[in-house]
Amino acid sequence: MIEMLLDATVRASTPILLATLGALINERAGIINLGIEGLMLMGALAGFAAALGSGSLFVGILAAFFAAMLGGAIHALITVPLKGNQIVSGLALTMFGIGVTSLFGRDLVGRTLDGFQRLAIPGLSRLPVVGKPFFNQDILIYLSFLLVAAIAIFLFHTRWGLALRTIGEFPAVADTSGIPVSRYRFLAVMIGSGIVGLGGAYLSLAYTPMWMENMAAGRGWIAVALVIFASWKSGRALFGAYLFGGITALQLRFQAMGTTVSAHILQMMPYLFTILVLVVSTMRLKKGAARQPASLGLPYDREDRT
Repeated sequence: MIEMLLDATVRASTPILLATLGALINERAGIINLGIEGLMLMGALAGFAAALGSGSLFVGILAAFFAAMLGGAIHALITVPLKGNQIVSGLALTMFGIGVTSLFGRDLVGRTLDGFQRLAIPGLSRLPVVGKPFFNQDILIYLSFLLVAAIAIFLFHTRWGLALRTIGEFPAVADTSGIPVSRYRFLAVMIGSGIVGLGGAYLSLAYTPMWMENMAAGRGWIAVALVIFASWKSGRALFGAYLFGGITALQLRFQAMGTTVSAHILQMMPYLFTILVLVVSTMRLKKGAARQPASLGLPYDREDRT
């Protein structure tokens, strides 16, 4: 029972985790991106269509990454060189993603393909309780583990990561030090958006290998909240995503068991928890227990240094 619940938790958490990691990179550079939901849908559709057309799931992964990266480039163009409102641009990107995927994906609705299969890690997959949930999964889940570690190492143990964090905190200081602020921000938004697209690809190529309209189902908004909950750190993002995934897996298990609680109430659980997380995270920010990047959401103009 516990092993099955853990397995369901890992699988339900992975798209949220990937989306959260991508959003985290955006915000570490000082750019708020509320287009995560739209980017996930772009990645999901592009990945499914490319995999279906080419017969290769790996082509689907690449297509998802680059489609979401191009979508992120729109947001980057508006918010970095044009210094547009980041909130409005992100919301517009979400609406654009929902609309464009509904339009171009209408002929793919209901079609299926053979998604990613589980790859057992010899020895580790036989461990009791944790073997199957963590060491007998598909390649995208393993990739999510690697990305958590890679992003933590990049941000806190490399010169480029230090530069990115400095840009998110004090862009004028970074500029004075010779760091190209606009270039870093533009690349961070594009690469972070590509990682978000991988979260969408997981939905259409592994979790439910098919295309459905709006299949992100609010996971992008959960990812936005989780970045705050995680205090902009990838390790905490892993914990937060798995917490949400566990709630999702639990409510599905309750429905399968035939509980008398209304299915609508059970489906509300992850989103109610999102609201709770936002309340708690906001309180922690006000008390100083957590701190967001100082220049988050603020455009940078080198001619107007303060």
